[in-house]
Amino acid sequence: MTPVKTRFAPSPTGRMHVGNLRTALYSYLIAKHAGGTFMLRIEDTDQERFVPEALDIIYQTLKDTGLEHDEGPDKDGGVGPYIQSERCRLGIYQKYADQLVEQGDAYYCFCSKERLEGLKRTVGGKEISAYDKHCLHLSKEEVQAKLAAGEPHVIRFNMPLEGTTTFHDEIYGNITVENAELDDLILIKSDGYPTYNFANVVDDHLMGITHVVRGNEYLSSTPKYNRIYEAFGWEIPTYVHCPLITNEEGQKLSKRSGHSSFEDLIDQGYLKEAVVNFVALLGWSPAGDREIYSLKELTEIFDYHHINKSPAVFDMTKLKWMNGEYIKAMSDEEFYPLAEPYLKKYVTGPYDLKKIAAMVRTRIQILPDIEEQVDFFNAVPDYDVELFSHKKSKSTVDSSRAILKDVLPLLENAASFDNDTLFDILKNYAAEKGYKVNTVMWPLRTAVSGKPATPAGATGLMEVLGRDESVARIQAALRKLG
Repeated sequence: MTPVKTRFAPSPTGRMHVGNLRTALYSYLIAKHAGGTFMLRIEDTDQERFVPEALDIIYQTLKDTGLEHDEGPDKDGGVGPYIQSERCRLGIYQKYADQLVEQGDAYYCFCSKERLEGLKRTVGGKEISAYDKHCLHLSKEEVQAKLAAGEPHVIRFNMPLEGTTTFHDEIYGNITVENAELDDLILIKSDGYPTYNFANVVDDHLMGITHVVRGNEYLSSTPKYNRIYEAFGWEIPTYVHCPLITNEEGQKLSKRSGHSSFEDLIDQGYLKEAVVNFVALLGWSPAGDREIYSLKELTEIFDYHHINKSPAVFDMTKLKWMNGEYIKAMSDEEFYPLAEPYLKKYVTGPYDLKKIAAMVRTRIQILPDIEEQVDFFNAVPDYDVELFSHKKSKSTVDSSRAILKDVLPLLENAASFDNDTLFDILKNYAAEKGYKVNTVMWPLRTAVSGKPATPAGATGLMEVLGRDESVARIQAALRKLG
């Protein structure tokens, strides 16, 4: 049995779209689940869209997500070069295009853009744009004369007009198309570069790719690929076409959504591990109800036969929930380096940021949520005195005023201002006065934060704020209460 070999073959045109990341992930999982090889190939034959810095993005994204390739431009596996422009300079694609011309399966086309613009034909009652095989009928002498004269040209594949072509996809099953729908696709462009379609077929064969993973937008191109494979007498790979990814309105996920790329999501405070986990579930479902998986666990259980046909919805609510679960599962030590840039941005006082990070870790879903959790450390926001009334803690404005007056000197004279010491002082005070502990804590927490919800209780907040700042805030609250 042939060992499984997959490839991720991105075009370096910008940030990595979520759909491309899913293709890379599924390709990686299929290969690794079978103990096979995962290869990286750079498809840069579309020179007009080529963005040099996008190469770094591809490498960095694969590194960040843990999708380490076994072969690629930086890891020679014996079938390189792994960059298509370099393969083009070696004449690889021209050689195979020439072979097809010799066989009669391809031909030179010299038609101008103006002539091509108006070409259409009707198939199954609908009009499609399609080449009319005009140059197929040129004699060898005419072709040679035009080539000798330096006329611009392309090389086209000669598709049959009669009959049908059937191909098999592992997700969508057998699909049959009318050959009349198959345009004579261009193999070699006028600039000498191969088209994406032709280079893919040649490279996948020469590099030993057994499973081709891609989006279902390429389903319509697959019969054209197969015709090329058959013309060469090459084995057709296993096709795995993944469903469309849509936004919550059912539209194709686009750059305008603001979260269509891996980098967008990282910039917005999502963790790379959570993004990988979430993307794995965009069109694939494991058995059972569990949804949190590490990359290693995904590798062990991934079965591409369970990929769905129907579109996958990019559910931001689910991604936020999942991201929050990953943050909760972290240790305080793991979380702090991620939180530190946000804390330094939002907390300007001389406070222990590590203690604040530990407070907020279980209360956020994405890193920017930190701001609303910590904004009061800089200054107490304006608040209404009715905030001191709290039904659950049995607090009223009057009881709060009385409690703050009583405990202020206790806090001013506390032997230590750490959480445990403060809690013992306040617990003893509550017992002495016949209050529930919560009845004592509520006005203190309100006084030092000015907020109905905080990342920690009153004593935890006061420990971070320190004695002087805590006392000053309680005194300000008493003035507010009158």
